[in-house]
Amino acid sequence: MKRVPLPLGRDLGLGIGWRPELALLIERRSDLGFVEVLAEDFWFERTLPPAIEELRGRGVAVVAHGVSLSLGSAELPDRARLRALARLARRLDAPLVSEHLAFVRGGGIETGHLLPVPRTHEALEIVVRNVRAAQAMLPVPLALENIATLLEWPGAQMSEADFLGEVLDRTGALLLLDLANLYANGRNHRVDAASFLDRVPLERVAYVHVAGGCTGADGLYHDTHAHALPAPVLALLQQLTARVRPAGVLIERDDRYPSDAALNAELDAVATVCGRAHNNQQHPCR
Repeated sequence: MKRVPLPLGRDLGLGIGWRPELALLIERRSDLGFVEVLAEDFWFERTLPPAIEELRGRGVAVVAHGVSLSLGSAELPDRARLRALARLARRLDAPLVSEHLAFVRGGGIETGHLLPVPRTHEALEIVVRNVRAAQAMLPVPLALENIATLLEWPGAQMSEADFLGEVLDRTGALLLLDLANLYANGRNHRVDAASFLDRVPLERVAYVHVAGGCTGADGLYHDTHAHALPAPVLALLQQLTARVRPAGVLIERDDRYPSDAALNAELDAVATVCGRAHNNQQHPCR
């Protein structure tokens, strides 16, 4: 396993996306190193939920995760959204913020979905410009997430891994590596996961997402965050840990919440793959 300096200079450890429905499980799970909140849920709230404040008080890091900056749009990111994200990052004392490498609006029209960016040289220049504009207004590092897509734009001039690598290299941004999204793209677009991991700059990985999904009636694999963590995604995590030590690994679960026992078993499985069995006194991805 390649040992590289952690991009944030610290371990995040084992994590889970914070949702009110999971607050009690998260409170009881004493080995969590970080949680992730959906930034847009808290932009205009004057106070944070007591459960999140309690986590912060015991030293659990809180990462603000955005879904609406639309870094792939032709327009520059909305400054009001960036100001709100920056305020939230300060309130949380967040070690970083993260956002998707995608676009969600154009010409004032909302798509309602994370859509892929055309992998062209022209689009690359736009994304680099937008990421730099976002970084200039944020008080902490920005990590970019690879997305799951149900379509691919024609005329691609580079692979997803190379496009992502170019953006990271030219902006200095970090990488939120979503292995569930990589698995979905492998199923739907025959993306070779091993080649992707070989080509992206793994030394820039701030943390990792894993999640479940399902195959729909359309025959496509959907990254739902509402199903059990599948074995192939855990296998991808094993492939990653054979290459580099991730600073943190986080499970996303947004719907159809399972029993505490089932979700704790998934957290334990992630901890085991990261190289350390469940231990309430230590973060398992260290």
